[in-house]
Amino acid sequence: ISTFTMSKCTPIRVFFKVIVWIVRGVPLMLQLFIVYYLPGMISGTGSNFWGTLDNSFYFDYGIKNGGSFLATVVAFAFNYACYFSEIFRGGIEGIPQGQIEAGQVLGMTNRQIFFKITFMQVVKRILAPMSNEIITLVKDTALARVIGVVEIVMSAYIFTSKALIWPLFYSGAFYLLFVGLLTLLFNYLEKKLSYYRV
Repeated sequence: ISTFTMSKCTPIRVFFKVIVWIVRGVPLMLQLFIVYYLPGMISGTGSNFWGTLDNSFYFDYGIKNGGSFLATVVAFAFNYACYFSEIFRGGIEGIPQGQIEAGQVLGMTNRQIFFKITFMQVVKRILAPMSNEIITLVKDTALARVIGVVEIVMSAYIFTSKALIWPLFYSGAFYLLFVGLLTLLFNYLEKKLSYYRV
């Protein structure tokens, strides 16, 4: 998407900037509802538009998930693609033009300039905001329950309906542990790229 938002063709650039603006401005929960229900409303198939998945994939509590898992994947992918595109755009545009011009003076092709000069600097610049978005994505998966996906929080909630409170603590501990591991991974990557001074 960042390729289109940086396009030199004004109509394409404006169109995709508007798309990114809408996606970033509308709550993810609402986007889940739109992606899950709107195609079925337009086609007349209802929520069955996304088809039926094998319920054995989920914890078997008699909950009919249908294609809500697939709809969730589509909604999350599109939502975070828009967020990531802005991070990529900022990283690419943050590279000093003088470095690109120096590469051109040395006779490098645009491909060589991108991979030998620009790319790793961009990775260094965007790693921190990207890590933040990925961690947010992990926690946002809890929202999938609003369209019937049985994820970890919904599974814990099913147990609490049976007067058991400990599953909620376990689900919180799972998120905390998973986010902690991601944080360690991204800290390691930042140290590995520390020789790129930006």
